[in-house]
Amino acid sequence: MSNEEDPVSADITVTSIEVPELTEEEQRDRLHLERKVERAFFEAGKALSELRDRRLYRSSHRTFEDYCRDRFGHSRQKSNYLIAAADVYENLTTICCQNLGIEDLTTNESQILPTSEGQVRPMTKLEPQEQWQV
Repeated sequence: MSNEEDPVSADITVTSIEVPELTEEEQRDRLHLERKVERAFFEAGKALSELRDRRLYRSSHRTFEDYCRDRFGHSRQKSNYLIAAADVYENLTTICCQNLGIEDLTTNESQILPTSEGQVRPMTKLEPQEQWQV
């Protein structure tokens, strides 16, 4: 019987590739980039807030809603969620840093701060101190 007729006895060649460990510099770079990704919703919310408040969309769009839809492909509501989430995130970092004396809460291995808009959406209606308690 050939290998084509009896696949159980077929020879398979597997090439292994050695993956080197990350250097200390690469580990620092990875952590730095991971923090950027985790804070992306915060950065987006802050930018949208400034675009809205300063009406920087006015040269191309009559309304913030039209601008968000055309430029970013999402509704004004989605933009408002991001803006509110950024406010919560900022409240959390401000209160936590003042109360606990921690500079970067995302590096303490317990992931205290939220990493997405959806995680903070329920807290947007709360006062800053209540947000921190939650």
